[in-house]
Amino acid sequence: MLLAIDVGNTNSVIALFDGETPNAVWRTSTSSTRTADEYAVWLSGLMSMSGRRFEDVSECIISNVVPQSQFHLRNLARRYFGCEPFVIAHNNIPGVAVRIPKPSEAGADRLVNAVGAFIAHGGPLIVVDSGTATNFDIVGADGAFEGGVIAPGINLSMQALHDAAARLPRVAIECPPKIIGTDTVGAMQTGVFWGYVSLIEGVIDRIRAEYEKPMKVVATGGIASLFQGATDRVDIFDADLTIRGLQEIHKRVKAQG
Repeated sequence: MLLAIDVGNTNSVIALFDGETPNAVWRTSTSSTRTADEYAVWLSGLMSMSGRRFEDVSECIISNVVPQSQFHLRNLARRYFGCEPFVIAHNNIPGVAVRIPKPSEAGADRLVNAVGAFIAHGGPLIVVDSGTATNFDIVGADGAFEGGVIAPGINLSMQALHDAAARLPRVAIECPPKIIGTDTVGAMQTGVFWGYVSLIEGVIDRIRAEYEKPMKVVATGGIASLFQGATDRVDIFDADLTIRGLQEIHKRVKAQG
């Protein structure tokens, strides 16, 4: 059985595969100080609830954008699952060209998303990943990673507004019923929500104009569903894109021996 781990700046997703579809998918907050033993205690309970044991896991693949977590994740795989994990890097993904001047600057999460999006939806396309940052990643017609745009995530913007302005409260992010807010909370919600919809639409339009070829747009990430129904620029909302990308990379690595 394959254990696939995707560590983002805010949240981490862990999935178990015993075939083409995941048997279980779990999400937890990312902590750079969480040790291998702490990961094991957390996973033990979840796997037990799913009728699985540590002994069922024989392989592990990791996508990680938090360098401080790397040591603990490697130890988790080695100590508790008895395997050496395959850790995603810019230069070890079979069949994926990284067409930017400094390939080492391409984050593991962005490359995995490119693979997951391409095998499911083809290319060229734009992958909009809404999380700590909002990434707009370009996947070529042949599946290559061709760069993109990185903007602050919607939660960061809301937090910055609260932190920088003494009288502005911390509010939940949701789609407001109207554009014009008639109180402070409503004004903040509409400003952040519709401001981000406008950011997404504007960046997509500019990328398409510069690329000069038809492009699908696929949205993913922890809060992508927030924008579903709010914009017509996104063709597909795909919550499983990253985990699917990890599984595909694992299959390619095994095929290469």
